[in-house]
Amino acid sequence: MTGGAFWQVLQGKPVRLLHFALVKIGVVGTGRMGANIARRLHDVGYPVVALYDLRPESAAAVAAETGAEVSSSLARVSELSELVVTVVSDDAAMYEIFAPAGDSLLTNASGRIFLNCATVTPAVHRDVERMVVERGGDSLEACMASSITQARDGTLYLMIGGRPEVFDRVKPLLEKMSASLKYVGEAGKAAQVKALVNMVMNVNTAGLAEGLGLGDALGLDLDLLREVFSQTGANSRVLETDGADMQHRDHDVYFSAAHAAKDSGIALALAKEAGLPLPLAAAAFEQYERMKAAGLGELDKSGVSELTFKSRRPVDVTTDK
Repeated sequence: MTGGAFWQVLQGKPVRLLHFALVKIGVVGTGRMGANIARRLHDVGYPVVALYDLRPESAAAVAAETGAEVSSSLARVSELSELVVTVVSDDAAMYEIFAPAGDSLLTNASGRIFLNCATVTPAVHRDVERMVVERGGDSLEACMASSITQARDGTLYLMIGGRPEVFDRVKPLLEKMSASLKYVGEAGKAAQVKALVNMVMNVNTAGLAEGLGLGDALGLDLDLLREVFSQTGANSRVLETDGADMQHRDHDVYFSAAHAAKDSGIALALAKEAGLPLPLAAAAFEQYERMKAAGLGELDKSGVSELTFKSRRPVDVTTDK
């Protein structure tokens, strides 16, 4: 056993099998989700050895709790780590950290596993897997359908895409991160499912904001209205998570409007490739784009209600003549 892994021949190819107690973890992207994944893995016994973020102060805060090095380069993260968790913002950020030249996680990718958790275009996951495998490593997408609290508690809902043998090797770690774990298929497939999850969630959120906004305009008791919604066909998971926040204007960020716009955009691009019009998804996307235009993109997605309550709508995003 060497450095947290041992070798076994599978299908004629030697592979490194991870040992739970010893495998060394690096995390790239220590924002709200990445930071709490690092804390969770540290709590359950994984040595978190390297952290990297474009904002070093963010990585330093997590390092103070985990004992990890705040790495000054991506190459240093993959040098120190056996498994690297990446949680970055978008397609461009993924291509930047897996760049074929310059500072990149690919520099020391041989023998490493990269667990990529960001919601990005499915093709990006396929490209990353190809580049990593070419350099002797392995890659999985671990798409998260949960939020900050679940990342910290290890109760994420994870959708996994990539080669099944890699999933089997990493499964013990994934089980420590999640309450529910679903292997979806080859690279890109989990990202497709995640895009649809977020698309439907965003449509539901925008619809709920309209219902509560109209109820407010009609002078209805919104506590009563939410209670009726919860017992009828208007019920939804979004009602549970966002309804009271919309009513009380409590928009602390768990999933930002900017991310809602990005993720709905990914789904709409997939629909365009498939030749399928999605008018509701398109309308929800436009609402989140309006929030961004009004400077509200860093509010939680529940902040879409700021567009639908008559007394709240920013003048520059109304459609009033």
